[in-house]
Amino acid sequence: MKVSETSICANPQGVSENPCRSSAGSWPLDTPGGRFYAEWDDESPVSREGQLIFFFQFLHAGGRWEQFLEKCPLHYTGNRGSGALNVMGTVLLSVLCGHWRYAHINAVRGDGINPGLLGMDRTVSEDTIRLAMKRIDESKGLDWLSSEVLDSIAPALALPWILDIDVTVKPLYGNQEGAEIGYNPQKPGRPSHVYHSYWRS
Repeated sequence: MKVSETSICANPQGVSENPCRSSAGSWPLDTPGGRFYAEWDDESPVSREGQLIFFFQFLHAGGRWEQFLEKCPLHYTGNRGSGALNVMGTVLLSVLCGHWRYAHINAVRGDGINPGLLGMDRTVSEDTIRLAMKRIDESKGLDWLSSEVLDSIAPALALPWILDIDVTVKPLYGNQEGAEIGYNPQKPGRPSHVYHSYWRS
């Protein structure tokens, strides 16, 4: 079954009953932005961003997003600034879309659905993100992120587990960033990228 853009309708604050009735084929999902309804559409093409609602439900169910923001060392005073929610939410959306440069952030600014799922009132510009990152003390920022990562995996470390490793070799021709001389099945001794995928079960 193909998954289309998620069809979503929001439950406004202060309204006890959702105006969007759950019809056949749709189901409620609780996210940091409130309760939304999702439904499959077999006729529409698959999209990467359309399935983010399920990840946001996961973040909300475990309290991960709320804790992430509560401990965030980014603080604004008065009515100036975009707030940690909009800044970190924009960064999260950009990262989940596969972006790796500040300039790519502007690609998520036209998203009219996913920011609301995180409880954001708007996305912010790449310049706002740059300035916000400069406001975070480096040592405090590293301590915060390290703590969040450890806290998210710590419960699993108390249980028996198996780690499967899958190595994929991408042969390269020429000098590309990150390439190292190593095992290259087609050109032994030549540069390659070796991608490691880890799956815990």
